[in-house]
Amino acid sequence: KPGEQRHPKEPSSLQCMHLAVVACGDRLEEPLIMLKSAVLFSNRRLCFHIFAEDSLRPEFEKKLKEWPSSYTKKFESNFYPITFSVGNAQEWKKLFKPCAAQRLFLPVILKDVDSLLYVDTDVLFLRPIDDIWHLLREFNSTQLAAMAPEHEIPKIGWYSRFARHPFYGTAGLNSGVMLMNLTRIRSTQFKNSLIPSGLTWEEMLYPLYQKYKNYITWGDQDLLNIIFYFNPECLYVFPCQWNYRPDHCMYGSNCRGAEQEGVSILHGNRGVYHDDKQPTFKALYEVIRDFPFEDNLFQSLYYPLQSKFLDTVHTLCGRIPQVFLKQIEKTMKKVYENRVIVYLGANHRY
Repeated sequence: KPGEQRHPKEPSSLQCMHLAVVACGDRLEEPLIMLKSAVLFSNRRLCFHIFAEDSLRPEFEKKLKEWPSSYTKKFESNFYPITFSVGNAQEWKKLFKPCAAQRLFLPVILKDVDSLLYVDTDVLFLRPIDDIWHLLREFNSTQLAAMAPEHEIPKIGWYSRFARHPFYGTAGLNSGVMLMNLTRIRSTQFKNSLIPSGLTWEEMLYPLYQKYKNYITWGDQDLLNIIFYFNPECLYVFPCQWNYRPDHCMYGSNCRGAEQEGVSILHGNRGVYHDDKQPTFKALYEVIRDFPFEDNLFQSLYYPLQSKFLDTVHTLCGRIPQVFLKQIEKTMKKVYENRVIVYLGANHRY
């Protein structure tokens, strides 16, 4: 139209939301359920970047192809071997959990990707990825990554009590959900404790590990805490509902954002999806795992979840079901409204 401003077409690398996960050892079911939760609720197209050991890849690809076409058309999947561009690969692979250090090398490997959301395998999306993806727009000119605090209360947090290395802020960071502007990471010179001048991300990783390896407990997460301790201006901190873990309710509810808005991303660390220590987390995992893709979301996901939650009220996390249910109910209503169109005939009486 005359006078209307024309916008250039979005580059192909930006047309989808990029999601990365690393799968090693016996970790096959968890990342598949994580990806399923992402596809169930997302609006925009997704690009999966899956870093997997050779032994896992065939079964991984097979399982994804078994999903119905109405969902497979919503994403594309890219597989990569486990690789480390600097230092000793065996050292990196054994750091904390199998292959977890791979996330440190994503800016180096995915050179054509501008921005990316990395998540651990034990993460579940309870609302569209689109919503956390929009946080990239809130970065200021120096911010290049976003994470949530490790804890809301420093006096009972792990880093504030036990860490023997520098860490970000008063309670440290949890890296299980990490939003990254890879373009900025690749072009930034980072302040560090190694040399007075700055180092690139890739130059910094292995020397930093060598310096602190005898003091770190949580592997790559500790290295990220050290990096952002020296470069706090580079970090955007998002609230705890975007990385909600058992720590936010097992000692009493301490995530105000989740109390107000509901959990947006659930992070079932401590293996809680597979034991009976936190049945609320396990219930969410099992319901999403068992949901038949093309069934009604309320009948086959939400109502079974409500029923399972009745058996968790004896736990501290189970006493606050609204925290877990609020966002997922809101999300499912939107999905339902988008997919269902009701036609009323001219003679329809109501």
